[in-house]
Amino acid sequence: MSNLPDRKEQVIQVHASLINMVVQTHLNPQLRPQLSEVLKTSAQNGWQNLVLRIYKILEGERSEALLKDLDEEDAIIIEAILNGIQNPATLPDPSAKPANPSMAAPGIAHMVNEASRGNTQALTLLSTMAEQMSQTGGDMSILAAIMKKLIDGERDPEILSKGMGAQGESLVSSILEELGKLQLH
Repeated sequence: MSNLPDRKEQVIQVHASLINMVVQTHLNPQLRPQLSEVLKTSAQNGWQNLVLRIYKILEGERSEALLKDLDEEDAIIIEAILNGIQNPATLPDPSAKPANPSMAAPGIAHMVNEASRGNTQALTLLSTMAEQMSQTGGDMSILAAIMKKLIDGERDPEILSKGMGAQGESLVSSILEELGKLQLH
């Protein structure tokens, strides 16, 4: 029915830089001060359970107990870190771009919807995504720049897609369509 990437893969790709940073720090403990700064910010943004598990991993814990009592997203991230330590070939490419950006529309719309309702995890996830998108240039940079407008309720496609090419306009249109569906439920 849907051509969407698996949710697990979406979460892993969104958090690719963190996953890679934790595995790199495991291999090179001298990187710990940089990782600690990232983890401090993550904990302040509501990701305390995830941060505690990451510190346990850095201290050598590898048991299944690390996944206990985590929400789905945190469990996916921890599992990806553990897999990356065991087999670095499984690590996500932090610079990878989705094959078809329009496939991201439902996920982005869902996160915008949740962030606009005060969900801090969704807001944090969106800000991480926006940071990554802003580095890719083009329409993705413009999309990154309009995230706050989307969260604040802007729904005018002309305002949101200003300066975008046809693909970017199509993506904004798809996001708005998905947001419309979410607001009906």
